Amino acid sequence: MQKLNLPSYNFKIRKNNENQEIFDFIRKQYVSLSPEEWVRQNFIRFLVEEKNYPQMLIAVEKSIKLNRMIRRPDIVIYNKNIKAKLIVECKAPAIKITQTTLDQIVRYNMVLKVDYLVVSNGLVHYCVQVNYKANKYNFINEVPDFSQLQSEEP
Repeated sequence: MQKLNLPSYNFKIRKNNENQEIFDFIRKQYVSLSPEEWVRQNFIRFLVEEKNYPQMLIAVEKSIKLNRMIRRPDIVIYNKNIKAKLIVECKAPAIKITQTTLDQIVRYNMVLKVDYLVVSNGLVHYCVQVNYKANKYNFINEVPDFSQLQSEEP
């Protein structure tokens, strides 16, 4: 798979008939290894290994109801009080991050009301802190550590 703008990690990858699969250690199962899944699995490892996010507080493709439709954000991070605090939307490396991508994650946030939004195609990452009082989004330079999510006001 393509080298990403993230640290390198070792993954369990297997061949299943004609398809490659990667082991998702959050969902505890093998999943089809698409370019988007490659980004998602690398980003999850980045959150766990570099940013100290506990595995048990990470949800992958968790269903939410948005305008009577079921949607599944790629990654949702919860704090120790089980309140959603961060959403990550992953795209394949060949997909450019556009306003449409940002709009998608903002729609998810209409339901989850988190403090941080992250969009990544594995090569480019954007992180936004939501300022609800001023009703604006502030781009920040890096994804916050897990400890920063704990210190935020509820």
